Amino acid sequence: MSATSAPRHVEAFAHAAGSVATGVPGGATGWHGTLLNIHIAPAASYEMEELAEAYCVAGRGIEGDRYFLGTGTYSPKPDTREVTLIEQEALDALARNDPPLQGGPIHLAPVDHRRNLTVRGVPLNHLVGRRFQVGEVILRGGRLNFPCKYLEELLGQPVYLPLYNRSGLNCGIERGGIIRPGDPITLLD
Repeated sequence: MSATSAPRHVEAFAHAAGSVATGVPGGATGWHGTLLNIHIAPAASYEMEELAEAYCVAGRGIEGDRYFLGTGTYSPKPDTREVTLIEQEALDALARNDPPLQGGPIHLAPVDHRRNLTVRGVPLNHLVGRRFQVGEVILRGGRLNFPCKYLEELLGQPVYLPLYNRSGLNCGIERGGIIRPGDPITLLD
């Protein structure tokens, strides 16, 4: 565990989008997803490192990641960034040029998109304000993650528009623990 003081995060359910969603029934149900990849970076702009397992700390983030350490690009702007997720289905759509918002297919590997977790079968846009479990860890969706020009500059690819509305979900960690690729992902509420 790092001796660095914890960065200031907004609790997932306290974010404006998450606080409204927690009191409203609905969203996608009946799905079962899988964790495909785990990535962290020690600081802003550093290359992402793939992990075989990660330790998630409630209220803090993934041990060793830039937002756990307070060294991420957006660390000075408190928000729900303890862990970020993106759907493999969105990456597959970019590779098909679907929808055709750029000059052609964009092949974005899980190590490239700057999110911590790549998942399959998880409707992230429906999980704002919802609790779900990844392996033994419980997350709460805080707000949708929107692409930024910073990501486009880092990658040198026109990903801003194609990733709009499908750039992932920022979450808070309610119960920490170990996660590994292959872990099941299920809705709690």
